[in-house]
Amino acid sequence: MIQEKTEEKTKGTLVMLIIAMVIFGTIGIFRKYIPLSSGMLAFVRGSLGAAFLFSYVLYRGRKAEEGAFGSLKKSLAVIGPKLVLCLFIMGTGIGINWMLLFESYNYTTVSIATLCYYMEPTIVILCSPLLFNEKLTGRKLICAAAAVFGMVLVSGVLEGGAGSGAGNTRGIMFGLAAALLYAIEVMLNKKASHVDPMILTMIELFGAAVVMFPYVLVTEGFGQFWQADLKTMLLLIIVGIVHTGITYVIYFGSMKKLKAQTIALISYIDPITALILSAVVLHEHMSFLGVTGAVLILGSTLISETGKQ
Repeated sequence: MIQEKTEEKTKGTLVMLIIAMVIFGTIGIFRKYIPLSSGMLAFVRGSLGAAFLFSYVLYRGRKAEEGAFGSLKKSLAVIGPKLVLCLFIMGTGIGINWMLLFESYNYTTVSIATLCYYMEPTIVILCSPLLFNEKLTGRKLICAAAAVFGMVLVSGVLEGGAGSGAGNTRGIMFGLAAALLYAIEVMLNKKASHVDPMILTMIELFGAAVVMFPYVLVTEGFGQFWQADLKTMLLLIIVGIVHTGITYVIYFGSMKKLKAQTIALISYIDPITALILSAVVLHEHMSFLGVTGAVLILGSTLISETGKQ
């Protein structure tokens, strides 16, 4: 009986994680329909996401003896003020990372921007021997080389199309820069692996919102935000609450109930969803070489993360 209930909970968590990954995969589509700057969008996403996670952390700690706020205060005290400050500063990288990714969506297709962003695991693989003294195995090296070659195919360079439409060079560079920042965030977060991932992310999202506020204020102001129509406001709320807050809660909640390899496998629903929707909804086209490159990037990264199994 207990085993059946455990299996049901695991299946339920798996279904929720799949839904979360599908939602993650739609963010590029939403970005195409939000007529605001990338900086403004990153600020709103960070603000709403942080507020949602803050509310969730308080809700989660409501049954603690010290109360919701006492539980949060206790968690922050365990982390320590220095690490909290470091996580907050790391959040600035997340804000800039989002802004670069949203700019990538502006200059190239959702599919190419997504594939550029998914070069992050390859960057981590190549940097891990230097930063974490991790052994770079032959399999991982081959996978990294395959991903890099896949990126060349996706860029359109071999077809002479790097500067046109779907292969816009600027969009590719923004996407790869976002991947680099994301890789740095992943590697830095490894140093704080003992921290509750929900609280860690909450602090970083607050950091992202704080750093984007003065950037938006100086570069453009908030006029376009207050003048946005109802449709834009609804899309912003969905990106901030659903794509960020709710999906992060599901993602980090699944870590306690599912195996790491299962999560790694399911996470590939995100880019696959983005590729499918970009073709169906936005009618974006990828050449045969582009599709081959996509298979190389996603396939090699999947193999390197899940090992021989």
